[in-house]
Amino acid sequence: MDTVCRRCLLKDMTDSEYYKGVYDYIQNLPREERAEQEIYEERLSKCRGCDSLINGMCGLCGCFVEVRALKRRNHCARSEEIW
Repeated sequence: MDTVCRRCLLKDMTDSEYYKGVYDYIQNLPREERAEQEIYEERLSKCRGCDSLINGMCGLCGCFVEVRALKRRNHCARSEEIW
């Protein structure tokens, strides 16, 4: 990956070599572990506005934000008050 994409999610970078593997994981995550779609989208929106988002990863914890945001029990690495 040659270009740093600040505030991009993996799905915004379709040439990402990680894209397929991460999305396969997301598709296979059991429903009972997933946040509701509306909550998931709200979380991703907040991640997109964060200065710590780089190439689809959280600069604070190193996770792929699309995975972290999907899991019902997770919260933002910066603060539980954000999401």
